[in-house]
Amino acid sequence: MSRSAPNDAVGRIHAFNAGRDPERLAMKDTAMRQDAFVFLRGTCHLFYEDLAPSDLPPSPLVWGCGDLHLQNFGTYKGDNRLTYFDLNDFDEACLAPATWELVRFLTSIAVGGKTLGMDRPTARALMREFLNGYAAALQSGKARWLERATAAGMIRALLSQLKKRSRKSFLNSRTVLVTGKRRLRLDGKHALPLDQSQQASVHQFMTDFASRQPDPAFFRPRDAARRVAGTGSLGLERYVILVEGRGSPHGNFLLDLKHQPGSCIVAARHMRQPKWTSEGARVTVTQHDAQAVSPALLQAVEWHGRSFVIHELMPSNDRLDIANWRNDLPAFSQAIRRMGEIVAWSHLRTSARRGAADPAALIDFGGDLSWLAPLVGCAFRYATRIERQWRQYREAAPIIAEKAKEHA
Repeated sequence: MSRSAPNDAVGRIHAFNAGRDPERLAMKDTAMRQDAFVFLRGTCHLFYEDLAPSDLPPSPLVWGCGDLHLQNFGTYKGDNRLTYFDLNDFDEACLAPATWELVRFLTSIAVGGKTLGMDRPTARALMREFLNGYAAALQSGKARWLERATAAGMIRALLSQLKKRSRKSFLNSRTVLVTGKRRLRLDGKHALPLDQSQQASVHQFMTDFASRQPDPAFFRPRDAARRVAGTGSLGLERYVILVEGRGSPHGNFLLDLKHQPGSCIVAARHMRQPKWTSEGARVTVTQHDAQAVSPALLQAVEWHGRSFVIHELMPSNDRLDIANWRNDLPAFSQAIRRMGEIVAWSHLRTSARRGAADPAALIDFGGDLSWLAPLVGCAFRYATRIERQWRQYREAAPIIAEKAKEHA
């Protein structure tokens, strides 16, 4: 089942994270020791290194987000300023068989469900609901989307409550006013300080970036910090940048600037992929194609010869609270089915693009449910392996953190 010995998981995690920012990597270590579900989210590379394609039924090639799990769906504001619920992380996006993406999501149900006290029959039923939603949406052959007007249940409630949030309150939560001007709030939770030379470097990048935009004044930098966000990407070079926006202090905008080193799936499986101009282009083009509407200001940029992605940070970003699954299991099950539909819609939108299967192949795949049961079985087996690796990591993680500091 594994290309590498499972008991070498700790060493492989250490090697994968080598060279990352020690302070944020220590945060990642701490988070991943908490439970197996956080560990799963922080070790996408490990999942695909150990993936056995021969375990999985054959399936069409699709453009997937790669790191598909329960927490990689959420709300965002599109460039049309409407709020959507959709896939929201494409860092690992690549061309791969559809079942690879599906089994990772099912494994996240098995691992996450057990962490949250869910019994195996309930987890199995949720897996079936996700796959049935995915298959039915493929069979329809039509890509749809979820916004407040078309959503129901937990997802509609999430989108509705976001209407109450304002940009000013979001800015107030992430910044402080100093003599009438905003500065980023260096709270250790969302942002960490930059030294003077780093601050100058980011400001110069944004000044150059602004000069190439239709409205240079909008992107004029006001402040910058190291951003703390996500799990798998913690430790990568990433910044939150305060810009002039529509005017200081209450019209300022926040931007996210994140290094894109490449898909860990492609590296793990040595897969042939289309030629991209940059890793940032891989992420942004796939996201643009896969989502019904792209997030505001999303684009790939180059900085010091390396690839980054920049986009707007908004008060509308949120995810379902999966810890509340017990409160209304039927509603939670409905939300899981919607996630299956969302994945199918993304696969339909990107069909016949850059090597992906055409719509007819996806429709046929959705109509043949012989692959459903084998995927569920694989997910439970993979979950057992991940839980074992997490226990090994939990014992060794403090050592990994110290080694990371030594090699920084």
